[in-house]
Amino acid sequence: MSHRALARRALYVASLCALGFAGTVYAGGVSQPTVGSSNTVVADPAVPRPAGTPCVVELFSNENYTDSTNHPFNYAPPAGCQGSWQKVVLEADFSITGGTQIDRTANIWVGGVNLLLGTTPQSSDTLSPSWHVERDLTDYTALLKSSGQGQSLMGSPNTISFPGTIHGTARLLFYPGKPASTAADAVYPLGSDPVGAVTVLHTATDSLSKTLSLPRNVEKAYLDVFAQSQNGDALWFTCAPSELAGITLTCGGGSFRETEVSIDGQPAGVAPVYPWISTSGMDPALWQPTPGAQTLNFLPYRVDLTPFAGVLSDGQPHTVALSVAGNDNSFAATATLLVYKDANSQQVTGSVTNNTLASQPATPSVSNTLQTDASGNVTGGINTTVGRQFVIEGVANTSKGRVVSTVKQTVSFENTQNYTISGSQYHQVIAQNATVDSNSQSKIDSLITADYREKFNYPLNVDLNETIDDQGNFDIATSVQQGFQKHLAHRLLGINLFTADVSNAVSASNTQAFGADGSFSNVGQQSSQNFVYTDSLLGCYKASLTTSAGALASFTSGKGCPANMNRVSWFAHPDGSPDGGNASLLW
Repeated sequence: MSHRALARRALYVASLCALGFAGTVYAGGVSQPTVGSSNTVVADPAVPRPAGTPCVVELFSNENYTDSTNHPFNYAPPAGCQGSWQKVVLEADFSITGGTQIDRTANIWVGGVNLLLGTTPQSSDTLSPSWHVERDLTDYTALLKSSGQGQSLMGSPNTISFPGTIHGTARLLFYPGKPASTAADAVYPLGSDPVGAVTVLHTATDSLSKTLSLPRNVEKAYLDVFAQSQNGDALWFTCAPSELAGITLTCGGGSFRETEVSIDGQPAGVAPVYPWISTSGMDPALWQPTPGAQTLNFLPYRVDLTPFAGVLSDGQPHTVALSVAGNDNSFAATATLLVYKDANSQQVTGSVTNNTLASQPATPSVSNTLQTDASGNVTGGINTTVGRQFVIEGVANTSKGRVVSTVKQTVSFENTQNYTISGSQYHQVIAQNATVDSNSQSKIDSLITADYREKFNYPLNVDLNETIDDQGNFDIATSVQQGFQKHLAHRLLGINLFTADVSNAVSASNTQAFGADGSFSNVGQQSSQNFVYTDSLLGCYKASLTTSAGALASFTSGKGCPANMNRVSWFAHPDGSPDGGNASLLW
């Protein structure tokens, strides 16, 4: 069959698939919460599901986390759903009882692979929050086909100051059916713990790495990356260059952070660091009852390593590593390598033929307009930018022919900080955005066999204004606008076969008022979240909420979608999680 005829056939098959998928929808979403409640609430969508009854594997039930130790469990595949699965979903429910508990980092692992990473709400003597999280684990199917050891970790010791106890239950839901095309053939954790744990990186030269012996027929490869800022780097976007930290009264190390991925020491990709803010970040009242974007359930960033497929298949051990550029104190890192094999070949050969990322280190450009007057008052700003365009191209000789895979990315980062500092005021205003515009493409000769495009925006705006009056009354007014935006397109021969857009926007403000008489109050606390997903198969999910004085003020779901109802295809990723990437559409 000629390439032209093959392309026409592919478009025809893809169109039929799209039409068929359009008829399979999931009218899912969040349950209607109670207006007036102070319980944790978000507008995020649930993971869509196919029709049918899933087999359920319980990982743990009503586990009590009273210390920082690992809580082990045994995992075994579902006995009633042996064979193949269309979809695999993690569900977890948590609550806090017994008094005050600060935010903690929640982890669930199986066989060294992370299944859940996020942080927790805060509790008090009058508030015992509960919350629900889900993650699509279909791409990790190969991991879950075998029994293994698992563990959960909450890092939540009970103390006199923090007696609240976190309770947790988690399960995996397996939906029988034809295996998903996005599921990897092999899944490899990068961590050293065989059951699972994050690796803490303290400097920009520290790395999470693992030397792996991979199959000799690797056709595609991806790395799912988490890099969680902690301790002195928790609010890294507020930091100034170390030499200016004194004058700006903030943390040092600069405001740029980025995850760098390498294979055998050669730069292989980058992942922007999402500015997650825990529920103790900036001002705890900002995040009651609605946390920041993804705070309870982080999304991994997926790096396309397919240009290295020929290299990874050579039968030699290869070291995959990641580090965090700009790391000045502490990042908790974990990563999972997803490998897809050529089913019709025992040996894939090839090489990386072009890598312009190797000559472009992540070097921030910093400009400084700070000025100090005779009274010691400081005004002005700091602007930090990083921009790169790079191409990584590799050749793989597969059963389908000589495949040329190319990843092109434009990566940009900008953080602008403006200061007004005097004896009676400390005012810092931050405008930040990180963007990635990428195109992953594979060709055989001149025929494009796969074309995947993706664009991310991580906007963040912070306004922190501390003032003190002549009577000694002290106010801290804080506002935060945080966003996650993603556009994706699966294309063939210049035609969009499937497109989707995700937008998650959270806005919060509050004033902490400290009276000279020792009194304290939160004034004007309010927040909102607006979550929107749409796709080219008429999928639509919309939910929004507002809060006031620490309680839910309004909640709408489905408004603005056709018939004012949320409806998305069961295979969609309305939360913005990785959707499989550069899948070949011609066979």
